[in-house]
Amino acid sequence: MLDRRSILFSLLVLGAGLEAGFGAALPFDEAGFEAAQAAGRPILVAISAPWCPICKAQKPILARLSAEPRYKDLALFEIDFDSQKPLVRRFGATMQSTLIAFKNGKEVGRSVGETQPEWIESLLEKTL
Repeated sequence: MLDRRSILFSLLVLGAGLEAGFGAALPFDEAGFEAAQAAGRPILVAISAPWCPICKAQKPILARLSAEPRYKDLALFEIDFDSQKPLVRRFGATMQSTLIAFKNGKEVGRSVGETQPEWIESLLEKTL
C-alpha cells in the first residue's frame, strides 16, 4: 500500500519530468528543423514558457499524441518564449502556448492557448 509520502513523491517526479519537457519535444535546432523540412517530415513547433500554465497543460497532450504510431515521423520542436525571442519573432508568435504545424515545409495551421486534446490532435492531423 502506498503511503501519502510515496504518492506525493511520485507526483513530484512526474511533474518535474513534464516540466523538463519529457516527451517527444526537442529544443529548437536550426539544422534539425531544416533537415526535417528537407526530409518532408511533419513538424510541430511549440512556443512555450516554463511559467505558463497553458503550456504545462499542452505538454502531456503533445507527448501522448506524438507517441501514437501515426505521428511516428513527427518532428516536435520547442522554443522558449522568454529566452529565444529572435525565434519567437521569426515564427510570428505573439505569445507563449503557440503551436505551429508544418507540412512539406509550409505552415498549415496554428493554434494559440489551446488545451483541448481533440483540437490539438486536429492541428497535428494537418501535418500528415
